[in-house]
Amino acid sequence: MITTSTGEWTTAPLVALDLEGSGPQDGDNEAILEIAVVPITAGRPDTASAYTTLINPGRAIPRKPWISPGLTTAVLATAPIPAEVEPELARRINGHVIVGHNVGVDWRLLHRRHPAITPTALVDTLRLARHLKLGTKNSLSALTDQLGLTPQIERLAPGGQPHRALWDTIATALLLSALVARAWPASATIADLLGIAAIDPAAPSQARPRKPAAQESLFDPATWLAAPGTTDASDPT
Repeated sequence: MITTSTGEWTTAPLVALDLEGSGPQDGDNEAILEIAVVPITAGRPDTASAYTTLINPGRAIPRKPWISPGLTTAVLATAPIPAEVEPELARRINGHVIVGHNVGVDWRLLHRRHPAITPTALVDTLRLARHLKLGTKNSLSALTDQLGLTPQIERLAPGGQPHRALWDTIATALLLSALVARAWPASATIADLLGIAAIDPAAPSQARPRKPAAQESLFDPATWLAAPGTTDASDPT
């Protein structure tokens, strides 16, 4: 738990998270296909303690443009099922603050599939980026390119690629540190961070996402219809 709101943000129990799903066109049947959780220690992604896994959805996954690259039925068939993954996710997430880019999207699906997982808060790097008004594009890839973070991501996620869980999670952790440094050049407390970038994990999502037309449109502003205070629908991930 967060024991004090006055401590440096780097001392808070933060974990970066990203998941890849079967697509919102599946509605209530949308499945998690891949997930990554990376602790953020002293403001940096702790890749040595990272956890990432494919997840077997128990059904065929058609080849569609919005499915992240490489997540095929054949590849997922040998992955663990959700019930096998949940205890490890709970151990790593419960009592921690989840950090994600447009985190409400991932939280909506994670909470639907694993309601026993209970973070203490959600921090959205998209909200923080929009607060800083860095540029016209606030997608994760655009921001990491703009801030010169892509070479670091490539070193920390060798062989990875954007729109896969581990790559995007490491990118989010690095982005958080870069954005905090810009927002609070001297120092920032966890209360400072939550005051700008927090999303309430208990807030219900009232709107349903539209069907994406292509891989990139899964991260397009028009793809998501979000309830206020949950998912930020105005920017891609």
